[in-house]
Amino acid sequence: MKKILLLVFLPCTLLAQVGIGTANPTADLHVAGNTSTIRIESLNAVNSPLYNDGIKPSPAYVDALGNITIRPSGANASGPGGLTSPINFLTSDSNFIPDGPTNRGVIINNNTTETSKTGSIIVVPFSSPQTALIEVKYSITAMLSSTDLGVSSTSFNDISTRTLKFYFCIDLNNDGLDASELSRKYGLNAQFYSSHSQGILGYCFTNGHGNSTVPQGNHSLHFFVEVIDGLGKFTSVGIGGKSDTLKIRIYN
Repeated sequence: MKKILLLVFLPCTLLAQVGIGTANPTADLHVAGNTSTIRIESLNAVNSPLYNDGIKPSPAYVDALGNITIRPSGANASGPGGLTSPINFLTSDSNFIPDGPTNRGVIINNNTTETSKTGSIIVVPFSSPQTALIEVKYSITAMLSSTDLGVSSTSFNDISTRTLKFYFCIDLNNDGLDASELSRKYGLNAQFYSSHSQGILGYCFTNGHGNSTVPQGNHSLHFFVEVIDGLGKFTSVGIGGKSDTLKIRIYN
């Protein structure tokens, strides 16, 4: 009697984890090492010049199929597009206001005959490569004195309050602020200074933030301060003199 051996081959799937730089991978693909990198040449500046200019980093996205791409959702063959825009720093300056010869910066005096004085601090030019949203963040230092800071510095002892209002205007096309541009105050923030019979001298910091859409071309930011005090009071303000920070980011 003959015996027939029947072998049945069933399909099977081998599940394995692949490790690079490790013998014990903990994921389907595990690249170990604190300096490890992954390179996808189809996404480099040569193969994807529309979305990778070879200068600034390109954001990566995951599409509906789980593929990694640098092409934003909604982009077309003619160029970049979609919902997410890259960010560029146009300006990043940790001391954008001149300190001046005495480290008191730009000095603005509010005389005894006026209760409000607005003074220009500095003009910062910038260029936008296309119509885009800009974001401006600033930190400004100020010193207050009861005598002209251009001559001497003296603490207050009149038991009174001073107010500093900082803001900037955007000069489109960098051709001088017109009435409309001057009326739009961005990043408005205030600082209040209350003096007593034993006042001291020192720097205060004011932070502000604002954004707007600008067209392609050359523009500038005009920074101002408004000094407010009481009747018959004299207030001298030195703007700058410490680390005054300005960052301009553009979303294009």
